[in-house]
Amino acid sequence: MDGQTRREKLLKMLKESETPLSGSALAKKLGVSRQIIVSDIALLRAGKQEILSTARGYLLYCPPVPRCTRCFPVSHTDEQMEDELNAIVDLGGRVLDVLIPHPVYGTIRADLGLSCRQDVAAFLERFRACRTRPLCTLTDGVHYHTVEAADEKTLDAIEQALFCKKYLLSPQ
Repeated sequence: MDGQTRREKLLKMLKESETPLSGSALAKKLGVSRQIIVSDIALLRAGKQEILSTARGYLLYCPPVPRCTRCFPVSHTDEQMEDELNAIVDLGGRVLDVLIPHPVYGTIRADLGLSCRQDVAAFLERFRACRTRPLCTLTDGVHYHTVEAADEKTLDAIEQALFCKKYLLSPQ
């Protein structure tokens, strides 16, 4: 199959998937190397396709409806991270990222894309497997999460839950 046909099939597979597809899995299904998939993804992105690279694979970004976002200033211990993230996703929020204000580097941001307990568990497992610490350890626990939800009412409920758990900081 030629490259254009392969990229069309690749795009179709991404459109039909609700979960990330790994480069290896895509390569196997299309009968090419993972490096060819990486090149095809780059070409599709150059053609204005919004393809996200996550720790679990590629995902086509197609927001179904406009959603609301809010940035929450929070602080907690490493041991409380799971509780904080689950509180957000349990109420219907999607944790888009984590940001920390660093005095030398400025704002450091990392994409998260956590929308359910399974995502949170996988994220925390990566910390354990890599024996690393969260970014917020650089700022004594202080960090920000951009959270996406269907509506402002859901974001208000998330804010209230974070406040009740004493994770929410006063806006700076």
